[in-house]
Amino acid sequence: MKKILAMLALAASTQAFAADELHLYNWNNYLSEAAAKNFEAYCKCKLVQDYYGDNEEMLAKLAAGAKGYDMVVPTGFAVDALIKQGKAQPLDKAQLPNFKNLNPGYLNSFFDKGNKYSAPYAFTTTLIGYNETKLKQLGLGDKVNTWALIFDPALLSKIKGKITVLDSQRELVSAALMYLGKPANSTNPADWKAARDVILKAKPYWAAFNNQSYIKELTVGNIYVAFGYSNDMFQAQQDAKKAKRNFALNFSLQKEGNTLSLDNFVVLKDAPRKDLAYKFINFMLDGKNAAGLTNELGNGNPNAAAGKFVKTELTKIPAIFPTATDLPRLQQLHDLNAKDRRELNKVWSEIKLK
Repeated sequence: MKKILAMLALAASTQAFAADELHLYNWNNYLSEAAAKNFEAYCKCKLVQDYYGDNEEMLAKLAAGAKGYDMVVPTGFAVDALIKQGKAQPLDKAQLPNFKNLNPGYLNSFFDKGNKYSAPYAFTTTLIGYNETKLKQLGLGDKVNTWALIFDPALLSKIKGKITVLDSQRELVSAALMYLGKPANSTNPADWKAARDVILKAKPYWAAFNNQSYIKELTVGNIYVAFGYSNDMFQAQQDAKKAKRNFALNFSLQKEGNTLSLDNFVVLKDAPRKDLAYKFINFMLDGKNAAGLTNELGNGNPNAAAGKFVKTELTKIPAIFPTATDLPRLQQLHDLNAKDRRELNKVWSEIKLK
C-alpha cells in the first residue's frame, strides 16, 4: 500500500510540475529569448512555444481540434475569426493591471470592440525587404518603394530566382490588389481574378513561397528581395551587420500602400493554464518589457508606457513607426465570411498549382 501511495504521490508531483507550463502558440521570431527567460524567472514556470508563419495556418490548426495551447497571438482579422468560432476567452481585465499602459489609439478596433477578448501586443507592416547594395548595382535602387519590384516582369527579369514571397493567401493577394490600385480588403471576384493574373505572371521569376527562412536567405545574400514582415526585415538587417556582410540590407513601405498587422494576445477558451496566460500578458504589457520587443526585434509598439524605453533611432524608421504621411496608406485586413473564404481559397489553389 505504501508503495502504491508513493507512486501516486510521485505521479501527482510530476503532473503538477508539468502543469506549471504556459503553452504559447506564437508567430516565429515574435518573442526574444531574454523576454522568455525573464518571464520564466518571474512566474517560476516554463514557457513552451509552438510557432506558425501565417494566421490561416494557426486558424486551421485550431479548427482541426488542436488542444493544449493556452494562448495565441493573432492579427486583427484572425481575432475576429476566433471570437466567431467561440475559441476566445473573454478577458478578465482585473487580472491585467498593466492593460492601462496601452495606447488608446490601438484599442476598440473593428475586430474586437471594447477589447473584450484581446490585448494589443505589437504591430508590423508587410513590405519589401531588399539587398540595397545589389539592387543599386542592378539599376533597381529606385524601385524599392513600389510593389512593381515583386510583380512587374520587366523588373523581375533582372533578379529572377532571387525573390521570395510570403506563403500567405491574404497578404500576397492583398499586395497584388494594392499594386493594381484596389483596396487590400476587396472581395470583388473581378479584383481577385486580376490579382491572380498579376501573381501568375510574376510567379516564374520567384525563387519560393517562404514564411520561415527568408530572414536567413536575405542575411547570407541568397536572395535580393523578400516580401515579408517589417520585424523580420529588421532582424535580417541587424544579422547582416553583425556578420559584417559586404552588402547592406534595408526595407521600406510601398507607395501603393501596405497592410498593417496589429497582433494581439488572446487566451483560448479551453486553455489549461489561464492563470499563467494572464501573468504572461500582464508581464508583457509592462512598459519596459514591451519596449524590449521593439528594441530587440524591431516591432511597432502599441504600448504607450514603452515609449521612453524604445531606442530613439528606431522611432525614426517609417516601416516600424509609420509617419502621419504613411498612415493613410496602411490597411488592416478584415475577416472574410464563409462564402468569400471559399472563393479566395479557389483563387489561392489556382495560384499555387499553376
